[in-house]
Amino acid sequence: MAKDTSALPLEEAVRAVRVSSRRRQVLDAAVTVMQRTGFHQMSMQALADEAEVSVGLIYKYFGGKEDILLATIVDILDAFRDQLEPAMDAAGNDPVERLVAGFRRYVEIVDENLDAVVLTYRESRTLDQDGRERIKELEVATSKPLHDALDAAIAAGIASDLDVDLTTFGMMMLAHGWALKHWHFATRYTVDQYITAQTRFILRTVLSDRSTAAYRHLTE
Repeated sequence: MAKDTSALPLEEAVRAVRVSSRRRQVLDAAVTVMQRTGFHQMSMQALADEAEVSVGLIYKYFGGKEDILLATIVDILDAFRDQLEPAMDAAGNDPVERLVAGFRRYVEIVDENLDAVVLTYRESRTLDQDGRERIKELEVATSKPLHDALDAAIAAGIASDLDVDLTTFGMMMLAHGWALKHWHFATRYTVDQYITAQTRFILRTVLSDRSTAAYRHLTE
């Protein structure tokens, strides 16, 4: 997650932006290298070559390969956590409109980070216990805006009385599916068509019978 530099003195702000840029450069390169070789086969020299930096500079920002893997996974989860709620707020107060806006933004973030999302699934088991616990906590935090919108829709009688936790994580899995099965779905759908198709599926599952017609515009 990018650091807010608005309140820093100019020189310190410039330094913070430079550090953030270098760190981003290393993490983007790490995704590329790990996709090519896997985490365990990735060497720091290969990473340095891909990022076009020195090995010493990498160690300036990260303690080792495990730190880089954790930072890569945390980075994508931070994007979900930080970007869903603003997108949902822009949709207004209607809980279903908010739910759909959140799901749309979720898939868009997946589309912007296809390799990183796949990497998260493939390599997260490599993390130590503390790292895995941190990922679990972030995943729960990521799900909260969608969970709250669905809860509000049920409370308002718009959605059926269903298992909110199960449904929320089901929606997240549908979003991740765009990355995990991109080799298949991308031959049939654009990302926007995928979002529309999955939104139609979600609303048919979630909405009560009397509410379906009022939200038909969200799937057209």
